Amino acid sequence: MRWIAVATTAAALALIPGTASADIPPDSSRGGEGGGGLKDGKLTSTIQITGDKRQPGQTSKGFTADNNWTPPACWYEPRSAAEFQKYVEAFYSETVNYPGQHSYAKTAVGQFREIYKDGKYKNYNLDKASEGAFWVSVVNPDRATELAAMSCSDLPEWVPNGTPPPFRQAITPEMLAQAAYGAINLPTTEVSLAPANNTKVNLATWAWMDGGVFEPKSVTATINGGGTTLSATATATPASVRIKPGTGDATLHPASGECAFNAGGAGAGAPFAPGSENQTPPCGVTYLRSSGGATFPLQATVTWTAHWSSGGSAPQALPSATMVGEPQNVTVQEIQAVNR
Repeated sequence: MRWIAVATTAAALALIPGTASADIPPDSSRGGEGGGGLKDGKLTSTIQITGDKRQPGQTSKGFTADNNWTPPACWYEPRSAAEFQKYVEAFYSETVNYPGQHSYAKTAVGQFREIYKDGKYKNYNLDKASEGAFWVSVVNPDRATELAAMSCSDLPEWVPNGTPPPFRQAITPEMLAQAAYGAINLPTTEVSLAPANNTKVNLATWAWMDGGVFEPKSVTATINGGGTTLSATATATPASVRIKPGTGDATLHPASGECAFNAGGAGAGAPFAPGSENQTPPCGVTYLRSSGGATFPLQATVTWTAHWSSGGSAPQALPSATMVGEPQNVTVQEIQAVNR
């Protein structure tokens, strides 16, 4: 997931003059867990993501959040005076020196620079560096084409330490929790089977999920810069797994096909143990007919419940999510009887 910090010029309200990009989770090639530095004339986000996080560019295949949940389209976060100066000057230099650059773009970025260098602010408030920070907008590129992403179009403003930022979408612990929630790396959904992939008609197939893999996953998002320190942790916990046998000619165990995860992190269902051949598995399926030389596409879906907390606060709910697994091909054969 990538997030983009955007500085909008006063003279180019119809244009996005330039972007400063950052990765969430941060790209390790840019210096570890984040930190709001400057690279190639672009600001990197001050947000740090730690814990059971996805790697940059990685996606959780099959992940769907309930209630049509979407992460924030944009927000505002702080930049130090020195950092903001470096960004504006680099952006200005790049724009005016770019071969063939149109005059209106040079004028716009020049007017933008003037606000902070010699206009409303003097020399980027460097003489007040310890007293506050510039707050700039951050846009989620996954929603960059949506109208909501344009709602964070105010110019960067200086905010003294201890003063609430004058932006409705200023970063909050809940926003950090949503960013952390979107970065959780959930395991690929695959159920263990016994017999594995090749079973018999009317023979119970045991299904289970390993508690060492399917366990609570937590990610913490922290912002620490410009006199502001906020943190929030999002945690997803596996609640149940639903089995679809791939055919209507099957009996599910339990009948709902939904197996709850066991208490104490013991996973879901139970592995088959010798001597259990005549027992009904706590989680599994009994096929009632042969797959006829083909296979049945058994599929498992894990439901994850989620919550977040910040600074020792009481947990607050996040949307539940489901992770749909890839079909697992199961061959079902008739038991051949031999008459003597």
